[in-house]
Amino acid sequence: MDRYLEAYQTVTGKVPPVAAANLTPLFDQMQAGQVVPPRGQQAVELGFTAHTFNDRRENPAMYDYYQWVTTHVITGPINELTAKLIGMAFTSTNVIESNLPQPLTLNPWQITQLETALITAKQAVIVENNGIFIWLAHRHPEWPLINQSGNDFNESSVQMIQKIEQAGVVLTYLGDLDSTGIRIAAQLFSVLKKTSVDQFMALQTPQRVVQWLSLYGKVSSERTRSVKLEPQLFQEEVNSIHVFGRFVEQEQLIEPYEQLIADWLV
Repeated sequence: MDRYLEAYQTVTGKVPPVAAANLTPLFDQMQAGQVVPPRGQQAVELGFTAHTFNDRRENPAMYDYYQWVTTHVITGPINELTAKLIGMAFTSTNVIESNLPQPLTLNPWQITQLETALITAKQAVIVENNGIFIWLAHRHPEWPLINQSGNDFNESSVQMIQKIEQAGVVLTYLGDLDSTGIRIAAQLFSVLKKTSVDQFMALQTPQRVVQWLSLYGKVSSERTRSVKLEPQLFQEEVNSIHVFGRFVEQEQLIEPYEQLIADWLV
């Protein structure tokens, strides 16, 4: 039994949950002060769903074990990339010219006054998930990325997306493959004026959705319910999710994302 498991069982009197040993390499990285990804990415890389370490309802025993070890055993600060970007007006990296460090967050007043000439990117990938956005930005600091912040359709964010599109930036999108994720994609697309649906979903095509569902899909009736969406491309994707009865979280797709984005930006 490794020291994390032993400490947990000795101090709490609880038996560590099944698969708790899978967390040992992650805890070793934390203890060594290495940079670790946002918690959703940590969980998926260890074989759990993205909310396992953030939401006790997902897996109570594993959540308790993770929280206990990181609080009572890991010494020193944990060098974890934060995904707490929701509530900010607009966050992107390498899209807007600035002397400030990237990623760059603009508030509503800055967005209103931003000159189009400062939008220097030619292409940009919109990423639904905060954690995936910041992890990709960390791994590829030169990439032009836009954080969608999930279902956070605040007026300033929409205004900035439209301003970027009007500046001629080619936009494409990546998000969770569940009913809500496709609905978010369709809702964001509806505020664009110049971008075709084929361009917007150039990386997350219906064919790739089927492939990813086949390779990585997890069963859930709640996350794969039937919904009505427009244009038809979004309906095709959500139909596939419903028929398969499976969903895929963005955290599961880092490896294919990196290749697809690299090729698309060439």
